[in-house]
Parts: sequence; C-alpha cells; structure tokens
Amino acid sequence: MTDQSVLIAATRTPVPAELDVAASAARRAFATTVASTSAERAAWLRAAADALDAHRDELVPLADEEAHLGTARLTGELARTTAQLRLFADAVLEGSYLEATVDHPDATTTPPRPDLRRLLRPLGPVAVFGASNFPFAFSVAGGDTASALATGCPVIVKNHPAHARLGRRTAEIVAAALADAGAPDGVFTLVEGYETGVALVQHPEIRAVGFTGSLHGGRALFDLASSRPDPIPFYGELSAVNPVLITTAALDARADELATGLAGSFTQGAGQFCTNPGLVLVPAGSAFAERLADAVGQASPVPMLTDGIASAFAAGLGALAGHAGVRVVGGTTEQQPGSGSAVVLASTATAVIADPGALLVECFGPSTLVVEYADLDEALDVVRAVGGSLTASVHAEPGEDLSRIVPVLTEVAGRVLFGGWPTGVAVSWAQQHGGPYPSSTGAHTSVGMTAMRRFQRPVAFQDAPEEVLPDELKEHNPLGIPRRVDGVLVPPVSAE
Repeated sequence: MTDQSVLIAATRTPVPAELDVAASAARRAFATTVASTSAERAAWLRAAADALDAHRDELVPLADEEAHLGTARLTGELARTTAQLRLFADAVLEGSYLEATVDHPDATTTPPRPDLRRLLRPLGPVAVFGASNFPFAFSVAGGDTASALATGCPVIVKNHPAHARLGRRTAEIVAAALADAGAPDGVFTLVEGYETGVALVQHPEIRAVGFTGSLHGGRALFDLASSRPDPIPFYGELSAVNPVLITTAALDARADELATGLAGSFTQGAGQFCTNPGLVLVPAGSAFAERLADAVGQASPVPMLTDGIASAFAAGLGALAGHAGVRVVGGTTEQQPGSGSAVVLASTATAVIADPGALLVECFGPSTLVVEYADLDEALDVVRAVGGSLTASVHAEPGEDLSRIVPVLTEVAGRVLFGGWPTGVAVSWAQQHGGPYPSSTGAHTSVGMTAMRRFQRPVAFQDAPEEVLPDELKEHNPLGIPRRVDGVLVPPVSAE
C-alpha cells in the first residue's frame, strides 16, 4: 500500500541505544498502565485529542507541506483522528471491550465447575508503524496508537519518513498532553529510522505490532515477528484490490451514476487509499470502461505522497498495461515524476482468470481495472481469484437475487458494501477494517472500537479471593460494566 517496503534480512538487528531506552521506559510505564483505571485512561486519550485540536492551525499546514493532500482533506482527517481518540475514551468507560465473564461454582456439571472469572488484559508495550497515506488517522496518534493506549499498552511509534516533521511535532504534542494528564513516563515514545524499525519488531519488550503499509515490507516484518524466540502478534494491513461487482440490471438502470461514483472513488486522494476500488466487474459489451474514462476526463497530474510511491505506481501501471490481456482506455501510463494521473484499464474475466498473479495486484494510485464478464459464474470466479481483500462491493437493483453473490464477497473481504464505494472508513463499534491475507495478517479490525482486541489477551481467575479480583470481575460489579454471568449477558448497571 505504501512505500515503506524494504528487504529485511532475517538476522537479528542490533538495537539502537535510544530504542533500548524507550523500550525500558515503556516496560516501566506498563506497571502503571496495567493497573490504571478506565477513568484515568479515558482522561489520557481525551487530553491528547484536545491538544491536537488546539494545534490544528499548526499541524494541518505542516501535513500539507509534506503529504500534498490539501488542507480540506487534512483538516477532516485530523478531526477524525481526535474524534477517534474520544470514542476510544468512551469505549473504555463503557467496559464491554473487556469481555468480562463470571461463571459461579456448579457442582452438578461434569466435571464440577469452580468459580471462574475471565477478562481481557493489556499485552504490554506495543510497536506502531505510522502509515504514509494518512498522516494523522493512521500515523503517530492514529487508530493503532489510540486503541493500544485505551487498553493500557504503552506505545512506541515508528515515525514514517514521508511526513517526518509532522510526526515529530505530533509526538511532542501528544507526549506533553499525556504527561499533563498524569500518564506515566514512557507510555508514549517516537522513534525513527529503518534499522530502528526492524529492531523494534524484534525487541524483547515489545508484545505486539500494528502496521499499515506495503505487502512486501509488512510481510518481511511479519516474518520477523513470527521468527522471534518469543513470537508476537503482528497486525499488518497490507494490500487489497477491493473488487466491485456491477450487475446488468444496475448498469442498465444507472450507468452514468455508477461511472461518476467510481471515478470519484478511485481518484480520491490520488488513489492512495487502501480501500481504493482497483477491480471493477461489469457485463461484457457494456462499454463501461469507456464511460468511466469519460467521467474521469482529462485528469491533471496530482502530487503523490512520495517520489517512491509515484515511481511504484508508474511501474505498476506499466506492468499492467503491458499485459497482452489489458488495454488502456483512459489516461496514460506515462506518468510525471512525483505525480499520478488517473488511468482506466480494461480486460476480460477470461484473461484475468488465466493470469491472476499478474492482473490481480494492487496498483497504489489513481487507477482501476474494468473487467468484463460473460455471466455471473465468470464474475464470481474472478472474485474468488482475488484472494483476501479489505472490501468487496456489489451494485445491484432492488429485488435482485444476491444469494450467490454475497457468500463469495464475504469469503474474500472483511467489509461488504451494497450500493456504495469503499473509500471512506467510518470509525464505529461495527466497523471491520481487515480481511483475509494479503489484505491483513490478522482477523481483527484496525479501525473501530474492537481494534482494542488486538492488544489484549484473556486471563481467567479460578476460585480467587474477592479482594484480589479486578473491579471488573468482583461479585457486585462496582464499575457497572456489561458482563456475561453464568452464560447470560447482563447489561450495564449504575455504578455504586
């Protein structure tokens, strides 16, 4: 997805001294955060949000200087980031993220059941890699950092070089806000550099990693995390083509509307979205690719996030356009250095099924591949060949039978859309941002409140004295959080 991909040797990387200092401080901080109350952590998150909002007029121009995404987009992204921090604060206070469960003793079961009480606890210090394409929402103070801090995990952030100055300033603001709110020293630290990032994944104090970036770089780091003497979870969001299936009835009813909507989606932000619709399936003979090219028009080159991303986009376009089964319908594969302009490519389901390894690849930038299918069976064969994806979409008319389509879309994607476009990811309890590999390396979402589940592990207490139990598991439920008691969900109650 981004240009943070590099070849990583399988040998252990020497640990920079500053990383050892940060990791040791994070471990010490964990002694405080693991015992912190929900109210304390909520206050930390809100303090960080307030501080970022207060520095908006400084941060947004700085982000635009480095990322070239425009002040309107970046102002909205910063607002999303601070709203996200506050939502996690609310979720911490609500308490259901802990999955608190109480089973009282029962001598009649086989075998007899002791008193068992279970909840999720924070893993410990975690690493977060900032993404290039979202300087706020998926970076230093983005969703990975927010969800980890919410659970009580100290965070060491690897700054992204695409917006290094913004990352440093954001970290300064967040660190100061956390300190002023009473968070312990070491709860949040920024580190920089390629070698430091590699060593961070391997550092013995790190208990999990959150990553948004390229398939190549993410897979290399995933392998390092898995090959440690003590393997740790690596939650990587990596690569997706996000297939869209348009039925004949939908195309007959609103072809122009669909072309306009798709044009806006795949060119948004110069196509630098992990949810960019890179594969669109349409009925054969519909000439939808030409209609889409008309909707895009003569697109001017737009500065991309980095020269590396622009170069990779141009190379990817060249490879696709050079395939015997692909034709260029709109735009040009001759891209200007550092920029990207919209390109519409076209192919057939037959060609894609014959060579999925070459045609079903993410081309990170403002392009999409329109694939014509002869019938629904052929279209679904293409979707199956995609493998894992973050999203899959269907455009159909009311009353159409989707019983064959939905199971296939659900099989390959983490989020299935009906009548919409995948760019844009709401932050909510029900959101799922992640899908089968290669779109991500884990089953959990990286967006939304249940993103906290990545940085927790379950612990059960058996026949524990009341005084040693966490408040969340005490018999009288002093925090009033929702719990499952003897198999029955019990809603939240007023705290004492």
